[in-house]
Amino acid sequence: MKITGVKGFPVRAGHRNQFIVKVETDEGISGLGEGGISGRELAMDGMLQHFAPALIGQDPRRIEHIWQMLYRGSYFEGGKITAAVVSAIDIALWDILAKSLNVPVYQLLGGAYRERVLCFATPGNLAGPEVIEQAQEAVAEGFRVLRFTPGMLDLNWQGEDGATYDPEESINAAIHWLGELRRALGGDIALSIDFHHRLTPAQAALFCQRVEPLHLMFVEEPMRCEDPAAYQQLRTMTNVPFALGEEFSSKWAFAPYLEGGLLSFARVDVCNVGGLTEARKVAGWCETHYVELLPHNPLGPISTAACVHLAAATSNFAYLEYFPGHDRDRPRDLFPQVLEQHGGAFPLPTAPGLGVEFNEDAVKDHPFEFWAPPRWFRPDGAYTNW
Repeated sequence: MKITGVKGFPVRAGHRNQFIVKVETDEGISGLGEGGISGRELAMDGMLQHFAPALIGQDPRRIEHIWQMLYRGSYFEGGKITAAVVSAIDIALWDILAKSLNVPVYQLLGGAYRERVLCFATPGNLAGPEVIEQAQEAVAEGFRVLRFTPGMLDLNWQGEDGATYDPEESINAAIHWLGELRRALGGDIALSIDFHHRLTPAQAALFCQRVEPLHLMFVEEPMRCEDPAAYQQLRTMTNVPFALGEEFSSKWAFAPYLEGGLLSFARVDVCNVGGLTEARKVAGWCETHYVELLPHNPLGPISTAACVHLAAATSNFAYLEYFPGHDRDRPRDLFPQVLEQHGGAFPLPTAPGLGVEFNEDAVKDHPFEFWAPPRWFRPDGAYTNW
């Protein structure tokens, strides 16, 4: 079997752009992958064009060999765009291999460790009383783990370009509404929050100390993670479990956080870290440190499918991030077949490969639309993280 074609598709799929990769072979079997750097789809497409000539003629079943060739194939190894495109290609190669053997991908990752893949939901924003109803609706749908985004008063969770984000106001609102949620939902529902790395170490410490009585399952990305020493400092100030790693683009980025005991849940992103090949290596390292996987999954059906297969075969998996609204938003002509979630969980896939179909002919009806993340500012006008 030989690779005969490599195609990239920056498309508008519902509310966001996605970057889909299709790898074709001379045996008529093709595989699908997805790159995860949102807002940089054209950059990923450019990197794919650099990779494509080296892929033509390769045996797609030599997955580790191709991974190493792509990652180490230039003088400048790694980087987020490189890793995202390697991720998309890697996922597509696993899809091809599983289809060629007529089995679901998880069978090649060790087989089913569990009978279904449990998910956590993100019902809403900690900014007002509507979050209580949103949480209750998610619980009624079957979700037992809920994650929330910090409050921005009078704005949706994404805010808007040029919006003002006040960390102290956000912390106060989050503490208040998490307390109201605990009272409304009781102790059986796990609560957590994602600060999207918006806080300083001092602000993160303040929040974690104040929220400890509510017994959150985790606090996700309270501050930026370029420097593990900052999290070492924060770890000495609080016992709250941390969920980190959605921005990491290799196993090497995870290493100091695992070795330093700085995270309780690894937010590995299959579409950014290097695909299923690299995610499995991260999972093994996590297992040696008793850290569970909480995969980052904000993208589309291919990302979701890759995460489900990884989770199905991984012993130290906890919950999968999943947005039911993405299914309602999905263009049916672009993705005629996807994995379906029921009652807060995915059953084990049964179709060969990933179990996702992509209609290349429908791409013309979903053209790429330029998008940049919102730019936010502190009350004094200084730029802050979105």
